[in-house]
Amino acid sequence: MALVQKGNGKTETFDQAKLRSSLLKAGATDVLADQVVAETTHRLADSQLLTTTQIYNHAFATLHHLSKPIAVNYSLKRALLEFGPDGFPFERFVAEIFKSRGYETMVDQTVKGKCVEHEVDVVAWRGDELIMVEAKFHNENSYKSDLKVALYVKARFEDLGTQKFTYGGVERNLAKGILVTSTKFTEHAIRYGECQGLSMIGWNYPVKGNLHDVIYDSRLHPLTGLASLSLVDKKNLLKAGLILCRDITAHKNDLVGYGIDRDRIPAILEEIASICD
Repeated sequence: MALVQKGNGKTETFDQAKLRSSLLKAGATDVLADQVVAETTHRLADSQLLTTTQIYNHAFATLHHLSKPIAVNYSLKRALLEFGPDGFPFERFVAEIFKSRGYETMVDQTVKGKCVEHEVDVVAWRGDELIMVEAKFHNENSYKSDLKVALYVKARFEDLGTQKFTYGGVERNLAKGILVTSTKFTEHAIRYGECQGLSMIGWNYPVKGNLHDVIYDSRLHPLTGLASLSLVDKKNLLKAGLILCRDITAHKNDLVGYGIDRDRIPAILEEIASICD
């Protein structure tokens, strides 16, 4: 049985059930999941040491051939990692989440707390409600937001909690501070957050309303999940300020200026239509 080397360097036995579970979570039927697992296992049968990236690439390629919408959903976690290496695209992505819920937003704000100034990744407001968000980005699956992160974010929001802030021409108190991470939280961070009442959203936390659920339910598909785009394409589009698949559709007449060959544009738009519609 082949071994799998994880992102943190540790190895474990290749677990078909784990791969199948991830496919089912992405929306695959039992039949489709079994087909992808069988095909992936067959392709990698001669390998003694695998990486999680190799397993993902083979599973994604098979999925993309059989069901593009499920393939893109399966690729969401990887798509977030490709927002790197800096976290600014992830901050804008988090802002888009709040926009989809009817909030107005601003990113990269410097605000004055009771004691000191703080750099806040996302500020969102709607009606009388004001929310501030710390968006913690990691570009490796093995990295997690730990207790130290939860501690300093909690302290930051406590310093801001007694102040009033003017956004959208209205003065408001801070209603809530939220810590959002692109990957996962450590167990200690979760225990602390639950004990202290710190709102936290990670890839699979909380059980309902986690980051995967939010992306899937709101159909905010990152453009980095598109198989029809190269890594260079993705970097150019992110640099131009595009974040979501729908941003590409909205700027389809500008894609050549972003370095994408005109002949490839129909295939890109077709893939977007297949997953967003």
